[in-house]
Amino acid sequence: MDKVMAQLEGLVAHYEELQEMMADPEVINDTKRYMEISKEEADLREVVQKYKKYKKDKQEIADNKEIIASETDADLIEMAKEENAKIEKEIPELEDQIKILMLPKDPNDDKDIIMEIRGAAGGDEASLFAGDLLRMYEKYAERQNWKVSMIDSEPTEVGGYKRVAIMITGDKVYSKLKYENGAHRVQRIPVTESQGRVHTSTATVAVMPEYEQVDIDIDPKDIRVDVYRSSGAGGQHINKTSSAVRMTHLPTGIVVAMQDQRSQQQNREKAMQILKSRVYDYYESQNQAQYDAKRKSAVGTGDRSERIRTYNYPQNRVTDHRIGLTINKLDRVMNGELDEIIDALILYNQTKQLEELADQNA
Repeated sequence: MDKVMAQLEGLVAHYEELQEMMADPEVINDTKRYMEISKEEADLREVVQKYKKYKKDKQEIADNKEIIASETDADLIEMAKEENAKIEKEIPELEDQIKILMLPKDPNDDKDIIMEIRGAAGGDEASLFAGDLLRMYEKYAERQNWKVSMIDSEPTEVGGYKRVAIMITGDKVYSKLKYENGAHRVQRIPVTESQGRVHTSTATVAVMPEYEQVDIDIDPKDIRVDVYRSSGAGGQHINKTSSAVRMTHLPTGIVVAMQDQRSQQQNREKAMQILKSRVYDYYESQNQAQYDAKRKSAVGTGDRSERIRTYNYPQNRVTDHRIGLTINKLDRVMNGELDEIIDALILYNQTKQLEELADQNA
């Protein structure tokens, strides 16, 4: 903890510098710079506040000890002892909170995401489950005040999806949904099952951060662009003009469809940004074999035995196999109430990081 405290002194000094800079007229007039500085200040605010509270508590304990040692008034001594007993209970909790806030941050945590869901083992039932997962994430996003945009989809005749890609934008999306990477297994009686037998099927989920700027040049000749009329809610411009855009990257087969923006030009720009992110992710491993190995590691092959989570409908049960968490709230989970699972995964990850940090310090 001493090493962490030494870092915090420097962090507090930097935080105060940032606050001074935010009051500087030159910085205020530079919108981009001001936004960058204010974001950094906001990121540091919680840990600085916790550290200041920690220092204040430590000082109060020292002051009370001095009263206990020097005073003759029994009531004052008793009050100082009671106050110290209360504060000393807060200290370990504050230390744990500070340690967690000081853990190395995933640079992608603040990013929006691109999520791909695919029906895997189980035929029609797998595609239906992929659709169920899509709706679960849409409802969770709604609870978080995030926005969901459809990028690409391959629906099936039974009402599910062979494959669907969405973009989720909002506050710290990747920090919460990055744990959804993997194979998800469902156990239930399919609607087509006449004898009432429970079947097992799987769908895979891949979560990629959206890269705002990527170092990749895409040859315009490699992109096929189709424009069409938007559909769904969106105002008078919907269905009036061909404002929706579908881009296909021919060498990889990656497709991005965008209709959420108000004009074709805005949809083109957004579609190109997303396409670059997905193509960058595709080529990041340099060749198709490495890409497949990376994806297999991230989301599994979709085989029934490879799973991160099981959704058991007959028992209304959800089990996350990575952390051994089982909750009998499947109906609520499928309605987007994922907080209990995601919070447990975040806590597990933080605990592991703290253990590794302690081992390094030892």
